[in-house]
Amino acid sequence: MALTPPKHFLSLSDIPASELRAILDEARRRKKARAGLAKGMPDIDAPFLGECLAMIFEKNSTRTRFSFDMAMRQLGGQTIVAGVGDMQLGRGETVEDTAKVLSRLVDVIMIRAKSHYDVVTLARNATVPIINGLTNYNHPCQIMADLQTLEERGKNLSDMTLTWVGDGNNVSVSFLHAAAKFGYHLRMSTPTSYGLSGQVLSAAEMAGAKVSLIADPVDACRDTDVVITDTFVSMGDADAGRRLRDLMPWQVTDRLMEAAKPDALFLHCLPAHRGEEVSASVIDGPQSVVFDEAENRLHTQKAILTWCLDA
Repeated sequence: MALTPPKHFLSLSDIPASELRAILDEARRRKKARAGLAKGMPDIDAPFLGECLAMIFEKNSTRTRFSFDMAMRQLGGQTIVAGVGDMQLGRGETVEDTAKVLSRLVDVIMIRAKSHYDVVTLARNATVPIINGLTNYNHPCQIMADLQTLEERGKNLSDMTLTWVGDGNNVSVSFLHAAAKFGYHLRMSTPTSYGLSGQVLSAAEMAGAKVSLIADPVDACRDTDVVITDTFVSMGDADAGRRLRDLMPWQVTDRLMEAAKPDALFLHCLPAHRGEEVSASVIDGPQSVVFDEAENRLHTQKAILTWCLDA
């Protein structure tokens, strides 16, 4: 009898909108059900008692590491954490062999990787679910937490306009993928050489994403519901000086927020660099929900884990 293939969470573009909607609903339900419980207490149902999540990190992490670790503990399970320097993967063992070995030892694997291709290769060779905790291509777990945060603040996803300002990076790719699933309008304002590739944009538009490219950041933010940015210089960028010079005109300032709707929200996945991609007055101001986003990583990732393991 053929085994049922595992359910991987690699890209929002791969997953039907109805299932992404169910994940958000489950995240909301589980968050509400924890009212009054200590952070270290398991959920009442503890569905993953006896199960283990392996977490592999090729890049440093705060929110991804702590939220996934706590997510699995609250679901009743256990975790094993390793950097690639702790594994033979960091000494030349193939991704394929790593996938096959770990599939025999744990129940689900989350990886925060440099190469999206490596994560796809891991998934192709694993017999347990693989969750993409971030790659150079996308960051699907983050966007699910962002969407939960917007809904908690009363936003209707299908009626919203979101504006991405700054570098067209992996986080913006997942916002683009989510636009095709949830129906919001995504505006993108980036310097010419920092935009997403035509291939990525075309694929998303063919999938149903409503996206507008607007050069001027003030125009892009005019009457928008949400303003989003991310760091201008990421881990591993060797050209920090040039990137800052090119991107500083796209800094999210009070001027951009004033162009947006009066009840517009500001999103940033963190870590943030005040005075670079965002002013302190914006990120620490009343329209910022960045710490709600960070907390909601826990709840959406619990829902993603239950989706992957059919709990």
